[in-house]
Parts: sequence; C-alpha cells; structure tokens
Amino acid sequence: VQLVESGGGLVQAGDSLRLSCAFSGRSITYGVMAWFRQAPGQEREFVSASKYINSRTYYADSVKGRFTIYRDNAKNTLYLQMNSLNAEDTAVYYCAARNASGSNLLGPYDYWGQGTQVTVSS
Repeated sequence: VQLVESGGGLVQAGDSLRLSCAFSGRSITYGVMAWFRQAPGQEREFVSASKYINSRTYYADSVKGRFTIYRDNAKNTLYLQMNSLNAEDTAVYYCAARNASGSNLLGPYDYWGQGTQVTVSS
C-alpha cells in the first residue's frame, strides 16, 4: 500500500491550495481515509476524514467551512481542498488510511504518506 501526497507549497493568507493523496489499490479497500497535520513543535492533529461506507465527511472545528475532503475513486486519489488559509494552517500535512471503518477517526490508521509541507505567510 502506498499513499503519496502532493500539492503543498508556500501561499499567502487568504489563498487556496488543493492537496492530493494518490493511493494504491481500490478505494473500497480503505474504510476511512483522512488528513492530519503537524506544525513545528506541536503534536500531530486530525484535520478531516472520509468514510467509504456512507460517504460521510468529518472536520476539525478549526477547518470546518474552509476545507473540503473528497475522494475521486476513478483516479485513486484523496483530495483536501483548503480555502481561506491562514498562518495557523502552516504544517506538514499527512494522508492516512485504514481498512476498517469504525467510529474513532483519530486512529489508529494502518497506512501513512510521507507528508507535504504547507506554509502560509501572513
């Protein structure tokens, strides 16, 4: 299983970015796919998740209304559309996946990508 993130970069406050996570295998394999982020000196935190079984999406309060998670099953890719970015969104963003569905979106996850850096200048 491989998860490969891309799309990070340096943007200004108020700008948008779309992160991509290309995954191997079929989308149905992954009961939950999610995005986490880790800012310098801080713990990794949950950002958003997508459940395959019911197509529901979930967001941390800090990104609700600004970020959108979605899967393109035909392209085997998970996306995170990030709008109205601010300096507090600066972090390394990680894609994660697990086979089981389950209710705890904070973890555990079976697979992780290598991360992509997002830097927002104010």
